Amino acid sequence: MLSSLLCLLAYGQTDEVRSKPNVLFILVDDLRPELGSYGKSHMISPNIDRLAKKGQLFTRAYVNFPVCGPSRASLLSGLYPSRTRFKAWNCSQDNDVSGIVSLPMHFRNNNYTTVSLGKVYNNFDDGKGSWDEIWRPALTTTLWDYQTKAGVKLFEELNSERQEDPRPRNNTNLPKRGLAYENAEVEDIAYEDGRIANKAIEKLQEFQNSSEPFFMAVGFKKPHLPFNAPSKYWELYNEETINLAQNAYPPEDAPGISLPNFGELRAYYGIPEEGPLPDSLAIKLRHGYYACVSYVDKQIGRVLDELENLGLDENTIIVLWGDHGWQLGEHGLWGKNTNYEISLQIPLLVKIPKKKGNIRQEGLVETVDIYPTLCDLAALRKPFHLQGKSFASLLDNPDTRGKTVVYSRTGSGGETIITETHAYTAFFDKQGKVKAEMLYDLEKDHQENKNIAGQTENRELIKSLMAKLKIHMTERDRIIVP
Repeated sequence: MLSSLLCLLAYGQTDEVRSKPNVLFILVDDLRPELGSYGKSHMISPNIDRLAKKGQLFTRAYVNFPVCGPSRASLLSGLYPSRTRFKAWNCSQDNDVSGIVSLPMHFRNNNYTTVSLGKVYNNFDDGKGSWDEIWRPALTTTLWDYQTKAGVKLFEELNSERQEDPRPRNNTNLPKRGLAYENAEVEDIAYEDGRIANKAIEKLQEFQNSSEPFFMAVGFKKPHLPFNAPSKYWELYNEETINLAQNAYPPEDAPGISLPNFGELRAYYGIPEEGPLPDSLAIKLRHGYYACVSYVDKQIGRVLDELENLGLDENTIIVLWGDHGWQLGEHGLWGKNTNYEISLQIPLLVKIPKKKGNIRQEGLVETVDIYPTLCDLAALRKPFHLQGKSFASLLDNPDTRGKTVVYSRTGSGGETIITETHAYTAFFDKQGKVKAEMLYDLEKDHQENKNIAGQTENRELIKSLMAKLKIHMTERDRIIVP
């Protein structure tokens, strides 16, 4: 009798575990909504576009800090970046908010097998205790994944003194940058993203016969600099038809602090140290970015195909998230880490089993909302420390209104509040005083070409937005004690 009861209990537990949805979380580095599914007809991104048709696409999703490290720490901790945490590209969740239960840790604590493949946390050893398995591709010829003879030779010459350097590669031990782009006659797996896709496929095959649900994060590196991709993806685009940014000039009346010198790109070989880029170089960089998007799209498609081939898609939540946008010459800028829409807006696609697909979600959402949303979708209790708001209800009813405001900030002291119609940024000095402002009417001026903060008729609007922004900053900056 007792043995029969134990068997029933065990069966019930196994049945409950199997009913939990899996999670496949795809992170893409520096991917702005430059995709066919976002209306960019010049882009070749069939696999992400296919996911959009099967799932739900968010047209107004934003990051809370447009730099890899803070953006990922915010996503995985469920906390906003603030003046005291997640402040720079090499920030550490474990150092800044020690003891916080991360997104993957929360799933692991609820009997999920958690796996990290590729670039998930920006810091290699961050998120301790979050994963059952962590895997990154073995580095081939060079640290920055060059494959052409010219690219490899230049990189090795620039870093010749590092040949005898025994220190491990980490965020405090970076090499000198090589070429900013590369067109190589190689197969997809020559670059890291191809090998990341291979590993993801291998793990999915292992999960097919597992009785436990999985939370697998797959972090692809492209289209991050350098814009290196196999030649066949460069050949998808005719460079003669690639145009410069329509607004390759600073916005009218924009404060100087809003226009950084895009230092990341300038660190690469052959990039001018200051001033605008030559048109020919700008076109080549845009071409390289497009090629990298199509390359990573192919790798994502391979993973999604295997998920379907194994039948795992029937019980797997899929999230595709870009960690921030990237300026491709808009406003004369190249890079991220600005308070402009191009840096802050991201692609976000969610596919949930048995829910309608091919839906465009127009409501405002932000990165910190993803953690509580996944908790709701997996029927997990939400940790108390989360600062975002679940958008699970939007997935059932796209007509439901999302947030009225979302927030972001940058290392320049710029604090941005975005509404359905406007984007306002206040730049604070170290004493907390406002030293510059920007206001853009996103309905009339969606490219943000004219700063209207100085117009008298907008003072009441700015006053209202500033009041909301200050409340947010106060609540956000409170110390979280686990």
